[in-house]
Amino acid sequence: MNLEQGVAEFLASLAVERGLADATIRAYRRDLADYLAFLDGRSPDRDLIDGFVADLHRRGWVATTVARKVAAVRGLHRFLIAEDLAEDDPSAMIDAPRPGARLPKALEIEETLKLIESPDTATPLGRRDSAILEFMYASGARVSEVVGLDLYDLELEDRTAMVMGKGSRQRLVPIGRHAVEAITRYLPDRRAALGGRPDPGAVFLNARGGRLSRQGIWGIVRKAAQRAGIAPESVSPHVLRHSAATHMVEGGADLRTVQEMLGHASISTTQVYTRVSPQHLIEVYVDSHPRSR
Repeated sequence: MNLEQGVAEFLASLAVERGLADATIRAYRRDLADYLAFLDGRSPDRDLIDGFVADLHRRGWVATTVARKVAAVRGLHRFLIAEDLAEDDPSAMIDAPRPGARLPKALEIEETLKLIESPDTATPLGRRDSAILEFMYASGARVSEVVGLDLYDLELEDRTAMVMGKGSRQRLVPIGRHAVEAITRYLPDRRAALGGRPDPGAVFLNARGGRLSRQGIWGIVRKAAQRAGIAPESVSPHVLRHSAATHMVEGGADLRTVQEMLGHASISTTQVYTRVSPQHLIEVYVDSHPRSR
């Protein structure tokens, strides 16, 4: 079997056996096409793969892109070995650049307030969008957690919500007065949006009375950025989440509490030693979040 056939089988296995998304498969296909073009029919060995990495650097690819392409090459050769389609792995000892951790740029507090206060709350959709933006900034929730939020997850009197995070892990998040008021204003519009249709239980509904999608929330954030005079390409649901965390830390919150609030996976390895109680979480939130009061 030649290497082109091996690539085809590897891509098929990613789709069928690992169930990777179409966009991910396309990225693998582009990266491996780049690799095959560099080899130009030559049998890969350690020196050639080193040359491929050097060529990527010469062409000006950033470290994260080079690391991704090298990972695709390694994945291909590991697959060929596992399937008995090759006898050795020439990529095994290749050093890929280690990309530094990159965080999105947080908005300034003034920018954030312009963003979340930009919807026209004289309209039902404006009140919904206001509730979404206030909730996202108040809780630091991921976009998937906002989509999955159900009515029974809200405790508006206690100013808290229960969100379902990665790995089906639930966590309690505080939400400030502004978010509670925005959600309270929106709830009558939510009932009207159902129009007699079955209630899906979601807090945030689209114009047809169904659960709002991730893409819908992305659109709401981008439109809010436009209204606020902020470059839409610089704002996303994750930027809003990162801004909430940054502003809390700047306001005096300790990192452990912020990690607990955001549900970062890294906290699971240390929470037995640094467990944050719900009461302490709420107290720190009230003291440090700009929108808590």
